[in-house]
Amino acid sequence: MHFMDGFLPIGWCVFWAVLSAPFLIYGMWKITKMINKDRRILPLMAVCGAFIFVISLVDIPSPTGSCSHPTGTGLSASFFGPAVTSVLGLIILVFQALLLGHGGFTTLGASAFSMAIMGPLAAWLVFTGLRKTRHVSLGPAVFCAAVVANCVTYLVTSLQIALAYPVEGSVLTAFIAAAVVFAVVQIPISIIEGIISGLVATYIARIKPEILKGLGIITDEEIKKILGEKA
Repeated sequence: MHFMDGFLPIGWCVFWAVLSAPFLIYGMWKITKMINKDRRILPLMAVCGAFIFVISLVDIPSPTGSCSHPTGTGLSASFFGPAVTSVLGLIILVFQALLLGHGGFTTLGASAFSMAIMGPLAAWLVFTGLRKTRHVSLGPAVFCAAVVANCVTYLVTSLQIALAYPVEGSVLTAFIAAAVVFAVVQIPISIIEGIISGLVATYIARIKPEILKGLGIITDEEIKKILGEKA
């Protein structure tokens, strides 16, 4: 979610920035550690960042008067985890605000918390949970992760709006109202985003299986199956 400057009271801007800081600091440490271990992941990390940048720019007006968009963080969260994705998400939010006027700077903490932290965290939990069952292949697992990342992002966004602007003193009423407004368009968007993310993940597994194997995402058995399907 991209909050514009001035949308949230300054107190809430500071609150979300402080709350996001530990996640982002840990994410920076995690990225450094991963790159030092294997620099081959850099191009894939860049691809995931570019995916977030491009797909999250697709704004779709809602009939209820709001505006929704994909988040693109499910793919990165599946491959690199929520910590790395939080930093990638923050970088994307900064560039979008700086170059395109998409979102604001005073609200970066709030935008990062919903889109770059909580959404990816939920996506990673779903992805790892499904993969541990050994019954869900890469594409469907990433599909589910992307759908969850999108939906959780907007649920957190609804909570952020409700906390800042309760309806008749009720945060719950404001939360439900905001969630319903977003849901009209966001649910279909999340499904479409999931399909795209799953297809992209499968394609990456076909052309660079060794990198995903190094990340512990796929096994030798899955690589043979994927390459066999390609042939």
